Amino acid sequence: MTSPSTPPGLARFNAVEEHAAFAALHEACASTAWARRLLAARPYATPEDLFTASDAAMAGLTAQDLAEAMAGHPPIGRPRPGDPTSAREQSGMAGAAEELKAEMLELNLAYQEKFGHVFLICATGRTGEQMRDAARERIGNSPEQERETVRTELGRINRIRLARLVEEDA
Repeated sequence: MTSPSTPPGLARFNAVEEHAAFAALHEACASTAWARRLLAARPYATPEDLFTASDAAMAGLTAQDLAEAMAGHPPIGRPRPGDPTSAREQSGMAGAAEELKAEMLELNLAYQEKFGHVFLICATGRTGEQMRDAARERIGNSPEQERETVRTELGRINRIRLARLVEEDA
């Protein structure tokens, strides 16, 4: 329940009309099931309550829901033009050497060939080298291992995006 101590950004999110809240959640994570679960649990008293609900919703996603969520993410090293969120999150690749960018492209393609979806990592705060090393390591995972790794990475991304959503100024 919203209280006087609820941060203003979270209070705004709690009060906004359902369609606008759904749109904001869907922008944070392309999984419709995840967004609906968070929407159904409004209002949130604290950001931590929202994050906990996000984690629980993420844990309950099916393989199809995860695929829907991953489809909303561009490949590492190739943020969508005009998408400030993916550009900000992938900024560790922005200044990377051309050799590293080329290697990341090759790894993205090999990963996608093996797993059938984009290589997904919480890129915020990571260097291009760290993302490359993670791709190298994870390409050896089984599909089951990788699905759970992706679930964890999506959860991290969602927490960061939700924090920005509820902390933004009006």
